[in-house]
Amino acid sequence: MRTSIATVCISGTLEDKMLACAKAGFDGIEIFEQDLIVSPKSPEEVRALADRLGLSLDLFQPFRDFEGVDEQTLEANLRRAEHKFALMQRLGIDTILLCSNVGTATIDDDEVFAEQIRRLAQLAERYSVRIAYEALAWGKYVNTYWHSWRIVQMVDRPNVGLCLDSFHILSRGDDPVRIAEIPGEKIFFVQLADAPVMSMDVLSWSRHYRVFPGEGGFDLENFMVHLVRSGYDGIVSLEIFNDVFRQSNVVHTALDGLRSLTWLQDRARARLAQEQDNLNLVALPTAQPALGFDYAEVRTEDPEQIATLLWQLGFTFQGQHRRKPVQLWTAGDARIIINTQRSNGVIAEISGFGIQVPDDVLAADRAQALLAPAVPRTRAGDEQELRGFRAPDATEVFFSSPQGTGAWHNEFGTGAQQPETGLVQGIDHINLAQPWQAFDESVLFYTSTLNLQAIAGTEVPSPMGLVRSQVLRTSDGRVRLALNIVPKGLEAVIERNHEYPEHIAVKTQDIIALARRAVSAGMEFLQVPENYYEDLASRYSLSDQELSVLRELNLLYDRDEHGVFLHFYTATVGNIFFEVIERRDGYDGYGAPNAPVRLAAQFERNRLAGH
Repeated sequence: MRTSIATVCISGTLEDKMLACAKAGFDGIEIFEQDLIVSPKSPEEVRALADRLGLSLDLFQPFRDFEGVDEQTLEANLRRAEHKFALMQRLGIDTILLCSNVGTATIDDDEVFAEQIRRLAQLAERYSVRIAYEALAWGKYVNTYWHSWRIVQMVDRPNVGLCLDSFHILSRGDDPVRIAEIPGEKIFFVQLADAPVMSMDVLSWSRHYRVFPGEGGFDLENFMVHLVRSGYDGIVSLEIFNDVFRQSNVVHTALDGLRSLTWLQDRARARLAQEQDNLNLVALPTAQPALGFDYAEVRTEDPEQIATLLWQLGFTFQGQHRRKPVQLWTAGDARIIINTQRSNGVIAEISGFGIQVPDDVLAADRAQALLAPAVPRTRAGDEQELRGFRAPDATEVFFSSPQGTGAWHNEFGTGAQQPETGLVQGIDHINLAQPWQAFDESVLFYTSTLNLQAIAGTEVPSPMGLVRSQVLRTSDGRVRLALNIVPKGLEAVIERNHEYPEHIAVKTQDIIALARRAVSAGMEFLQVPENYYEDLASRYSLSDQELSVLRELNLLYDRDEHGVFLHFYTATVGNIFFEVIERRDGYDGYGAPNAPVRLAAQFERNRLAGH
């Protein structure tokens, strides 16, 4: 499939945008008129740059407010159009986007619309220009794709066809099924945009909240299936209006866009099965089910602080790596790596994690096809090969397989034996902080490369601002990631901000025994305010003894229709802390009502410490 992207999607100058799109791997771009107007480059220079970069210039857009007007306005519109057609010749672009009239139309008559567009088409023929007519969702008289198709049929000119935009169709709740009835050769251009499901006016929704495919709530797979069934074989482009994207790193955003198109092609191809596909949608290597966490890695220049926390929680030191300054600690099925490589000035941070999959080679091939940058890893000949990739938030993700030759943990020296009373069972979830610019990109990355499902997000108040949280998980809960967006203003750059705390949550079947063990080992828990327990007593029928134990051990409590959730937090070291959880009787959440308590307690602790 030939891919394109509108320059309005991303930040920077026109030259910056073209360089980023070429680097990401797009086939072409749409030139948004405003980007050209403010550029110091002449149309000829833009065309020459595109040639050097190997980018086609696919569409000039937008041409607004043309049809449904009086004769005097029409004559002015035709003069305006002729200037644009001449400009397009200089750029080497042969297709213009004509949006349905929003502001100047005064005549609600399809015959008038068709006749006026026919006159525009006759003018366009002199410049070898094609017109792609698009129904804007808020168009004054034409606002559905089927209405625009009727008008194109009435115009009946070979150089007039449709532009189909998924946002304008799906935001209105229109069914895209009839796209398959439109002859593919009369669809001149296709633009894709996803969006979160929101209740607001469609114009504001469109102008500020569009996202790339797979990052919102629209069924774009279904849209693509009907597009393929039309016989369309042209360009599929992205047109995203998003305030965050237009403030973000231009290369990151371009890569995110192309990744979304690659992901969408694979999903649509799977739905189509053996049907004819003139778009030649790509198929990705088979998605591998995530079987569980292999390990979590903490990077620190001072391993003793993290080692002490792990020992207090009941982890056992299994030894130092035979070649590297790396320690392995285990408890039950949980493995924690403490890495002091490249850690000067790093107090403590989550640097990566491992995922167990049936076939690590296929998993790595899929990640590579989704444009995930590989993480180089040096190894000796007798050490296991681990294939890793860097996520948009800079976390390093490595795949391992039960079929892999050897086991990486055998590369560590033998430490003390696992205690018989080991209470930690394994890693339940990992919570990662996300820069506000990279949140949507990270959600798509982790769902597409790790085959995780996105659960409805939540928002949690904190003294630092509103924290948006998104859980990604396998259906069986073996792998769970919680992504927390860093409140805007706490970070300065697109790269991951480790000033915002992250954590590793381990699970147990006896949190009270584990907490008592940790206390006896000298662990300092995050202090929970008394007001919390008074509120707890009002909400739940807990005995005095139960409340006393919760207070004593700084345990937090939640309950739903399935069961009970108990958890506690360690003190924060650097930008990491640990959580211990116990799920009882089918409870499957994360204690969301307690998140504001945790955030406020951490803020107060940092304030008193002078941080």
